[in-house]
Amino acid sequence: MTTRGAKVITRHQRTKRLLVRTISVFAALSGFALLALSPSRPLLANPPTNDNILLIEVAAPINPVIASFIAETITTANRQDNRAVLIELDTPGGLDTAMRDIIQAQLNSQIPTIVYVAPQGARAASAGALITLAADFAVMAPGTNIGAATPVSIGGGSGGEADETMMKKVANDAAAYARSLAQKRGRNQEWAEEAVRDGVSISAREALDLAVIDLIAENREDLLRQLDGYKFIRDGEVMIFSSAGSQLVTVEMNWRQKILNALSNPSFAYLLMMLGILGIFFEISQPGAIFPGAVGAIAILLALFAFSALPVNYVGLLLIVVAFILFILEANIPSYGMLAIGGLIAMSLGSLMLIDSSEPYLQISRAVIAATVLSCAAFTIFAATMVFKTQKRHSHFGQDGLVGKQGVADEKIDADRGRVFVYGEYWSARSDTPIAKGQTVEVVEVLDGLKVKVAAITSTNQSADFEKKEAQ
Repeated sequence: MTTRGAKVITRHQRTKRLLVRTISVFAALSGFALLALSPSRPLLANPPTNDNILLIEVAAPINPVIASFIAETITTANRQDNRAVLIELDTPGGLDTAMRDIIQAQLNSQIPTIVYVAPQGARAASAGALITLAADFAVMAPGTNIGAATPVSIGGGSGGEADETMMKKVANDAAAYARSLAQKRGRNQEWAEEAVRDGVSISAREALDLAVIDLIAENREDLLRQLDGYKFIRDGEVMIFSSAGSQLVTVEMNWRQKILNALSNPSFAYLLMMLGILGIFFEISQPGAIFPGAVGAIAILLALFAFSALPVNYVGLLLIVVAFILFILEANIPSYGMLAIGGLIAMSLGSLMLIDSSEPYLQISRAVIAATVLSCAAFTIFAATMVFKTQKRHSHFGQDGLVGKQGVADEKIDADRGRVFVYGEYWSARSDTPIAKGQTVEVVEVLDGLKVKVAAITSTNQSADFEKKEAQ
């Protein structure tokens, strides 16, 4: 038995060894086959330049989300050794910090960056003008314009001498920045400074004549055809850009960036804030509901993220908070609408003051403000009316609900003792006049100590009604 058992174990071991060897040989053959069938380019120590040109389409104000997206794309293109990055631009401007993030990515890129102001009718205004100046190749489509790069105050100052001094410093800084960009890229330095100081804006043809841009192109294909063979400087060396055989690959934001970019819209951020405050209002009014409070907290956090990228006037924000406090008080304190009117005024002023900038693309839509304020006012008035009616309505529950109810004397009732069956329960009862057992009674008062004061009903009709109600 022992010998046969040992032979069985040996056979199992041989089978396992044979299986392992077979798998090893198969893996080795598969590896050689993959190496033989794979292209030779990945095996090269220094692969040739990637033929792709990454295309970024920007048709919105420049905000931190878009700046981060462009900067990340330029970094990726450099890491992949793409031929170039093409930014198709149509913007009214944007935040200075976001603009500088994009320009830093452009200036530190080893591959050329191209800014194409397109399609026809597009513009590169304000921050867009400086982004165009910072590109290795600046191109515009016919019917487009560039300029108007004067910095706009978003600080909410008092308009005094201190503010004028500060604006002068900001203008000088922006003018020097624009001039340095034009100087680095070999463009018209005088025009770059005028665009900042005087806010001048010019057409595509004028920009080409003034050496602000390099080319005018009808479309992307025309742009790449004209740029083929153009020179650019990198680390002090003159290099030649080749677009022959290149392919445009459009790069889009991922879902996270798209959500954050949508949150940066002032009107959307405003609606999120109002939704959050309404959710908190519901949670305070109806403790324990949980869901409105959770939604409100999330909405407020998202609104705060959006406002971090916007020029917010905190006086306007406080006015909106005060408005909702007044609305809450109106729902709990009868003020005959005076608190609601005060809240409506505070909300209207706060909404108009919330974004502290004269730039149109940073403003909250007036239609959104009007619809939101009127909706909140209508809801508050409705809630206050319902609360007022509820407070005035006679209670049908608890001890207060017993008054007026009819029942039957379970035993003789007098001024000292007695018991009555009313509203499905037995109650200790008292009466100013003796009441016989079985007589129909009506509760006239609820006394201390779970006692009720009753009076006899002598009317036949009322007794019939009572019996009918009890039967129902």
